[in-house]
Amino acid sequence: MIYFDAGATTLEKPAAVGRAMARAAHTMSSPGRGSYPASHLAGETAYLCRQEAAELLGVPQPENVVITGSATHGLNLAIRSLLGSGDRVVISGYEHNAVTRPLHAIPGLSVTVIDTPPFRPDLAAEEFCRAIRQKRPRAVICTHVSNVFGAVLPVEDIARCCRETDTPLIVDASQSAGVLPVDLAGWGAAFVAMPGHKGLYGPQGTGLLLCGAEGKPLLYGGTGSMSRLQDMPPDLPDRLEPGTHNMPGIAGLLEGIRFVRRQGVETIAARERQVALRAARGLESLPGVRVFWDRELRHQTGVVSFVTEGRDCEAVGEALARRGIALRAGLHCAPLAHRTAGTLDTGTLRLSASFFNTPDQADRLVWAVSRVLRENVEL
Repeated sequence: MIYFDAGATTLEKPAAVGRAMARAAHTMSSPGRGSYPASHLAGETAYLCRQEAAELLGVPQPENVVITGSATHGLNLAIRSLLGSGDRVVISGYEHNAVTRPLHAIPGLSVTVIDTPPFRPDLAAEEFCRAIRQKRPRAVICTHVSNVFGAVLPVEDIARCCRETDTPLIVDASQSAGVLPVDLAGWGAAFVAMPGHKGLYGPQGTGLLLCGAEGKPLLYGGTGSMSRLQDMPPDLPDRLEPGTHNMPGIAGLLEGIRFVRRQGVETIAARERQVALRAARGLESLPGVRVFWDRELRHQTGVVSFVTEGRDCEAVGEALARRGIALRAGLHCAPLAHRTAGTLDTGTLRLSASFFNTPDQADRLVWAVSRVLRENVEL
């Protein structure tokens, strides 16, 4: 199988990730829950994970790296910490349901959506700054990279405008962490959320929330600290981390982050873009295929969406799966992005590369698409 769905989960991981998870399952209990070696080892591993993440992602103190179960978990924490009924929020037109559904769940919240074409960060920055100054929102939320189109949004420019107006910023780095520079302190963001299982090459069921502001607990429970207190502890990370930690997941995530730091985000991004560029050029040469891409991928990561004229994208995706090509088809949990780009009725086929993909695999994908389109069958 050729796996081109890293935007959902990086299936191919560094070997050290699996080894660390297996080792943790047999040697670690829960951090802060005992004075014996298994608990100490768990605490040390969790701290090292925070420390490595802080150094990679521009967080001044490891304690401000909160370990979550997913980016969705972190985004819910961030949103509930800043927004309530009657507030106004400005968001991009490319937000995932992990942002839009929590916003929808807040009664009386006013949402302003910045709809700009993909791969035009200049227009997005202009529209965001205008809305921030005119609407004076309680918060701004922006995905760093569209999970559907790989389009890079101008987070640095938006962050600058947020700083100038003292507006808290939440960044969804689900598609950028490990691929593009992420800098909590440099952006001055209130929160940056990300999964562990995508560009950080950790396992599913892990995530990080980088905290530049005080967070409000989403869940309440034991933390192994300040047990007499019936409120949650006041300090991070305990305040936002109730319950038992996923130590096999954290141990695997630590090794994934170490892998990213060894390779370098620039090297990883260049490798992914090389594969995506090869695929985009090949797909565009096929009749009846429309590719959504920035011609040189200057404002795009290794994610490329395309549609096949007259063919249902999910049916084409299934046909490709039968040929050993794994990519995603449909709306990708981001209907707002499709509405912005005009593909809400059709969805798209999406290839998302990882460090482990090759240009040869991109060529084989193009060949497989060409064969499927030649098949004289109803899809």
